[in-house]
Amino acid sequence: MKVCVYGLWHLGSVTAACLAKAGHEVVGVDENPQTVEGLKGGRAPLLEPGLDDLLQQGINAGTLSFSSDRAAAVRGASVLWITFDTPVDDADQADVQFVTSRIAATLDELDPNTLVIVSSQLPAGSIRTLENATQRRDISFACLPENLRLGKAIDVFMNPDRVVAGVRNERDRDLVQSLLEPITARIEWMRVESAEMTKHAVNAFLALSVSFINELATLCEHTGADAKEVERGLKSEARIGPKAYLSPGGAFAGGTLARDISFLTKLGEQAGLVPPLIASVHTSNDLHKGWTRRKLEAVLGSLQGRTVAVWGLTYKVGTDTLRRSSAIELCRWLHAQGARVRGHDPAVKTLPPELEPVLGLQETAAEAIDGADALVVETQWPDYRKMDLNPPGRLIVLDTNRFLAATLENKPMIDYYTVGKGAL
Repeated sequence: MKVCVYGLWHLGSVTAACLAKAGHEVVGVDENPQTVEGLKGGRAPLLEPGLDDLLQQGINAGTLSFSSDRAAAVRGASVLWITFDTPVDDADQADVQFVTSRIAATLDELDPNTLVIVSSQLPAGSIRTLENATQRRDISFACLPENLRLGKAIDVFMNPDRVVAGVRNERDRDLVQSLLEPITARIEWMRVESAEMTKHAVNAFLALSVSFINELATLCEHTGADAKEVERGLKSEARIGPKAYLSPGGAFAGGTLARDISFLTKLGEQAGLVPPLIASVHTSNDLHKGWTRRKLEAVLGSLQGRTVAVWGLTYKVGTDTLRRSSAIELCRWLHAQGARVRGHDPAVKTLPPELEPVLGLQETAAEAIDGADALVVETQWPDYRKMDLNPPGRLIVLDTNRFLAATLENKPMIDYYTVGKGAL
């Protein structure tokens, strides 16, 4: 069937490429002409392993095209799939209007009987609001919450554990089932509002798990317990399980989990309720963000004039995006304390102009630690495990997620600190 994918950043470009691979006729549309031109040439707007190749395959096969002419793109489409990455500010507040205004402006351009699938991250109740605002009764809405992960997006889309699908009627259910048939039959059917709420619930539960284990890990540091051993004890409990999101380490970063915590908190406020458990997750996570800062000050004292190396700058492994990266937040803070900051990341070749005064980007990981007083391991690139670290003098290493513990914990000239355990 013909599918128009509207909004072409990470979510949209992956959705378009995967739907084309599944055999659908796909046209992607976005108002940004530079984004569209890049995609026409098989270049994704950000690094996602395998995505450029998949885009080019679809273009070569004639099943995938891109346009900035929205009215022409939606003509003849059975499905309009909304895939904007909802903007989130530094306070984790989502710009919902950015998405809903674009959806509303498109509805009059749709053919009769078009199904509008919303995957963009919006608060529960948004689709009902869109339905009530439009005069059109010959189109319908469904919700398939976004479930991608940077660095693994294609595999997650093409081989999902399940797809959550909120629909209004049997006709829309049949259409969604036909759309997803080449990809999966594992679909959890529910009403639209339940699908919207499921997205919030999953991310809130993951955020709660991260905050819980990190609070516990901080207590472990002061009692002689090892948080990784406690993790093993938790995951071997049948009621919790081995896949639980319980691994002591850094605070959750980016806007994804925090955005849904904010959505649920606001929904509670609108209903005259205060969800204390959900609302406190944000507070707990913000407190844990200071672990590296507190530890550096505890072991180095004043950071003025000190040299600190940071390995890994991107938001996570498998991407080149720096936005909402905890490593960049740390670099800014170190610079403000008067430290000299040297950074390295295998996916970052140049820095945005506003970061150039903050840190010096080094070509190699070894150059970053040359003469450094401390090393902070942030993004867990596999390259760093290949480093044979034998500093000539004492080096303090902070590794929140214990990524390099196997190679560094017994080094004689290294003081190794990690979340959930004292110096090794």
